Amino acid sequence: MTWQQIYDPFGNMILSTLLAAVPVVVMLVCLGFLHIKAHIAAGLGLVAAFAVAVLAYGMPADMAGRAALFGGFTGLLPIGWIVLNIIFLQQLAEQNGSFKVLQDSLSGITEDRRLQLLLIAFCFGAFFEGAAGFGTPVAVTAGILIGLGFSPLAASGLSLIANTAPVAFGALGTPVITLAKVHGYDLMEVTAMIGRQLPFFSLMVPFWLIWAFAGRKAMMEIWPAILVTGLSFAIPQFLVSNYIGPELVDIIAAIVSMVALVLFLRVWQPKKIWRSTSLKGHERTGGEALEPVAVVRHSPAELVRAWTPWLILTVFVFVWGLPPVKAALNGIFAPSFPMQGLHNLILKMPPVVPTPHKEAAVYVLNLLSATGTGILLAAIVGALVMKYNPLEIVRTFFRTLWLVRYSLLTIVLMLALGTLTRYSGTDTTLGLAFANTGVLYPFFGTLMGWIGVAMTGSDTASNVLFGGMQKVAAEQLGLSPNLMGAANSSGGVMGKMIDAQSIVVASTATRWFDHEGDILRYVFFHSIALACLVGLYVTLQAYVWPFTLTVVH
Repeated sequence: MTWQQIYDPFGNMILSTLLAAVPVVVMLVCLGFLHIKAHIAAGLGLVAAFAVAVLAYGMPADMAGRAALFGGFTGLLPIGWIVLNIIFLQQLAEQNGSFKVLQDSLSGITEDRRLQLLLIAFCFGAFFEGAAGFGTPVAVTAGILIGLGFSPLAASGLSLIANTAPVAFGALGTPVITLAKVHGYDLMEVTAMIGRQLPFFSLMVPFWLIWAFAGRKAMMEIWPAILVTGLSFAIPQFLVSNYIGPELVDIIAAIVSMVALVLFLRVWQPKKIWRSTSLKGHERTGGEALEPVAVVRHSPAELVRAWTPWLILTVFVFVWGLPPVKAALNGIFAPSFPMQGLHNLILKMPPVVPTPHKEAAVYVLNLLSATGTGILLAAIVGALVMKYNPLEIVRTFFRTLWLVRYSLLTIVLMLALGTLTRYSGTDTTLGLAFANTGVLYPFFGTLMGWIGVAMTGSDTASNVLFGGMQKVAAEQLGLSPNLMGAANSSGGVMGKMIDAQSIVVASTATRWFDHEGDILRYVFFHSIALACLVGLYVTLQAYVWPFTLTVVH
């Protein structure tokens, strides 16, 4: 028996919207203000979402339970599987001392913490976003930064801020490819449109990142390096997205930016070296940072051994992200399990879709092609290169599993909550509230993408959720559908830093457990401010010459 989604259960959009926001508010208040542990906050948010779905929206209780279970499985694979295995590799590298050598080598490029932050959080993180996405860049960069001596809040928060501009083209273009495939956009047109929005913010984010870390004055001291970093990322991002396609945008832009910054630092260094590893203004609340140490020089052989596990990781992640490889691995083993009692039993209704549409609920156990499996194999190969014996590798893996157990539980509960809100229609209620803003729709439609990522933890999921609505609303208002489809993705990237999944990944990578609320409070302003700036830019593209010339119709 099918169940039809209802988006205004009270016949009053204001009341319905306030009710739909309850689960998210419960979780955020518990995390950010009541300092409740993340897995408990997520559990309370899930209970609230279940109550709203069943009691207010009329969703059958067993169907709501199955939706939450379906989301929980998704939390384990692929998200939790990535987190577990990247921390596993980090543990292996720390235990044999190679991680310390890696840190020294990065410090050898520059001792200035601001420049290290550009190189690692922005450039290196963008590469991993482009190759894998789904939490990988934050896990890798936050782990490296904490090892370099950054305070836990700095390592977590700044990794999240840096992981914004590349997100729309993450995981080899998955978000935009999905947007086009699911909602009928022309892939190259919407890719080009995103590529005319994000480069401006790719130039801005490195400045914003250093300002957030060290303040305006310290930012201006290294403005040439920041400008080189941002420009060398933004220009390839524009060119590749407009003339090649979405798959390699981040990877090419990240490599160009990384090489450009390293080469620039060979001929330029700041007059004043910034050695503080705590956030400006948060020295007492950002966790205990490691003491800065003198740069240690290592032999070429030691450097090769230290970098080898991470080079192996890079190769495995890149290869695992290639569509032909994924297809081949899925052909070997990727069983599908339709969720009984949920699959094709929920009807998404107009105005979200032109005609009633059945919602699929199929869990694909693509264990072989999952990015986390590529990371696991990279960790095992790296461990053998680091001369671990098999028994030590197994012991370290299970120690890592115990270390991140609560984080994995939190991810499962967060994904359960997000999936339940999707299938119950409560998130669509929030989207419709934004869609009723008329001439201000370009601004609020952008924020719709932001809230979609903040709730689901994925730019891909936000595009699936709201991409169709953006297209319908744009056509009704006489706007370019490509403009608003792109705005959903571009605005969504700024929600990535406050989604619960990313925050848990960051707290786990830095081992700053039970401080998810501190991280959320720190990054929230940056997230909403940047999202509003994207909204203003999209509004200019919609109405103001010469910005209108950039719109792909």
